[in-house]
Amino acid sequence: MEGNVQQSRSGVVDANTKRMCVGEDGLPVAHAAELGVPYLQIDCGLGEAPFWEKEAHRLRFVDIVKQKLHVIDLNKGPSSLISFDLDDPVGTTADIEGSNDEIVVGAKGGYATLNRKTGGIEYLKKLWTAEEGAEKEKKMRSNDGAVDTSGRYWIGAMCDPKVTDASDEGVVFRLDPDMKLHRMIENVTIPNGIGWSADDKTMYFTDSPTKTISKFDYDSVTGHVSNRRPHFILEHVASDAVPDGFAMDVDGCIWTAVFGAGKVLRISPEGKVIGEISLPTRCISCPRFAGEDLFITSAEEEDPDSYLESVKYAGSLFRVHVGVEGSPIHRFKRL
Repeated sequence: MEGNVQQSRSGVVDANTKRMCVGEDGLPVAHAAELGVPYLQIDCGLGEAPFWEKEAHRLRFVDIVKQKLHVIDLNKGPSSLISFDLDDPVGTTADIEGSNDEIVVGAKGGYATLNRKTGGIEYLKKLWTAEEGAEKEKKMRSNDGAVDTSGRYWIGAMCDPKVTDASDEGVVFRLDPDMKLHRMIENVTIPNGIGWSADDKTMYFTDSPTKTISKFDYDSVTGHVSNRRPHFILEHVASDAVPDGFAMDVDGCIWTAVFGAGKVLRISPEGKVIGEISLPTRCISCPRFAGEDLFITSAEEEDPDSYLESVKYAGSLFRVHVGVEGSPIHRFKRL
């Protein structure tokens, strides 16, 4: 990875180490960094859901459009890439408590297990009822998701762009360890980032076309959410740019991809932009922490005739050392 230093009001990123400089209190300061080349040049149609397997120090991510799962051994680097062809498009993945042989994923029609060795998928819980019919399952697919501190897996479902145009038919589901499925947020269009504050009292959620990251009061015991209100509204970027997936750090900040603007923004707990990473392709989809490194997925350029400079590294995987760790990753607790 190559980068150029850009001065910000309160800090810089060192061009050699790509490390975010820190202030006198030892905390990361507001910064701006520009990345020149990817960590892994790969032509994902829609790279998404980077996930750090901490114990093995592996990174996995999916290509929703091309129906692939990619896995990299971070000890060995990009040359260790292994890819699996999937029977269904997968939008999100999570580890399962007590299982090393399979992971749980958000697939086309619902929650499923995915075999780590073969890439085979087996459904655990379908999203749509019999009354909603096969047509509903055909036109929708899973998108982003996250596991909460109680081991419940939240997944957003949206209209599948391969089948139909976007609409507000999307739903955010919650699957509990007892396998009971709950509809938590309805009338969403493109559900993306989901995360929680360190004190477990607030849940954050992105519905991309609204350009808004919302926050809810969150009951960690029951999993209930209420009192939805804006936390951050994306402004002063290209008109077609939207917030996409996000990751949270141990300081309570959100690092959100901005699809259509080639950026990742760091947003404070107060909802203010305090940092920015610029990338050499526009369609940035999702960041995720691996220690103090931030890995960032991207998608193919949607308008190559207008943005030729964005095409070369479109769909690639990027990495930047940011000097702060991500919040803990939780496992799905299947009873």
